[in-house]
Amino acid sequence: MGLRALAIGIVASAALLAACTQRSGEGSTAGSDGAGEWQQPRTEWGDPDLRGKWPISHLIGTPFLRPTKYGDRRVMTDEEFDQTEKGLEGRNKTDDEVKDNKLGAGHWAEAAVAQRLTSLLVDPPNGQFPELTEAAKAKAALMGSSWSREVFDKPTDFDSWDRCITRGLPPSMFPFNYNNGIEIHQAPGYVVIRLEMIHETRIVPVDGRPPLDPAIKQWMGESRGHWDGNTLVVETTNFNGQTGMTNVGIPGSPRGNTPTSEKMKITERFTRTADDTIEYSMIVEDPEMLTRPWAAAYPMKLDPEYQFFEYACNEDNSAVRNFIVTSRYERAHAGKKEAKP
Repeated sequence: MGLRALAIGIVASAALLAACTQRSGEGSTAGSDGAGEWQQPRTEWGDPDLRGKWPISHLIGTPFLRPTKYGDRRVMTDEEFDQTEKGLEGRNKTDDEVKDNKLGAGHWAEAAVAQRLTSLLVDPPNGQFPELTEAAKAKAALMGSSWSREVFDKPTDFDSWDRCITRGLPPSMFPFNYNNGIEIHQAPGYVVIRLEMIHETRIVPVDGRPPLDPAIKQWMGESRGHWDGNTLVVETTNFNGQTGMTNVGIPGSPRGNTPTSEKMKITERFTRTADDTIEYSMIVEDPEMLTRPWAAAYPMKLDPEYQFFEYACNEDNSAVRNFIVTSRYERAHAGKKEAKP
C-alpha cells in the first residue's frame, strides 16, 4: 500500500469511529452547544488552533496491537464494548488503594476507560506489527532493558528510558499507565508539543525552513511541520537509531525488541475535528528495520483541568549500578552450593 493510500485509509477509519454510537465520552461533539456546524478555531495569526492540554490517559485500556479475535475490525460492537467496560471496571477496582486502605498498583496505574477502538495500530489492517527485516532481528537480539534483560554489565545494557534519557519516538506519543499529559502550544511559525513523561518538549517549526543536515542525529529526531488545510503535518527524521520503535511500557505492545535505524521517518497528522477532539495519526517508515511501514491512529481529548506532575527519573541513578553489581554477583556464584555446617 502506498503512503498516500495509507493516509487516506487512516482518515476514513477515523470517520468510521466518529460515526459509531458514542459512550464514555469518547466521541466528538459538533460544537460547544452541540448544535450547528462546527467551526475550526484559529490563532490570532490565522493558523488552525490546536492549543490546549490533550492527555491520552483515556487510551490506557486500548492495546497497541489488536487482539486477534477482532480480525480487521478497528471498532468494537456494542456487546464487545460492554464486555471491555466490565473487564476494566475489575482492573480499576483492584487498583483502588483508597478504598482498600493498602498499598497496591493504584499509585502507579491510572484508571482505564473503555474505548471502542480495538487497537491503536491501524495498518497493517489486522492490527499486527509488521515483520522485521533480518538486520532488525540481529539488532533486536542485542537490545534489552530492565524489563527484559537478565545480564547487565554496562549502562548501555539498559535502554534510553531506563537511563532517563528519553522514551523516544514513536513511544512518546503512546499511552502508559501514568504521565500521559500532552500539551500543545503555538506561536507564529512554531508548534510546540510538550510531553509529561520525562518532560520532553518537541519544537516543530512550521515556517518552511529546510530540514537539518542528515549528518545531525538526535534521540527524538528533528521535526518539520506544515499545514495541509486545517491539518498539522509533522515529518520527523534525523534519528540516531538508539531507541526502540515500541517498548514494554505501551499497553499491548509487541513482545521482543523492535529496533530503529537512522533512516526511520515518522509522519504525524493532527486534525482538530471538534472543540474537544483532535484526530491523531502516525505513519512509521524504516526500510532497514521493517518489511513495510505501519500506522497508528487515535483521538486526543481536550482536558483543560489536567495537571502535569513530575516524572522523578534520575540519570545514572543507583538502580543502574545495583542491577550491574547484582548481575555480576549472580553469575560469579552461579552453580555454587552453600557449604553445609
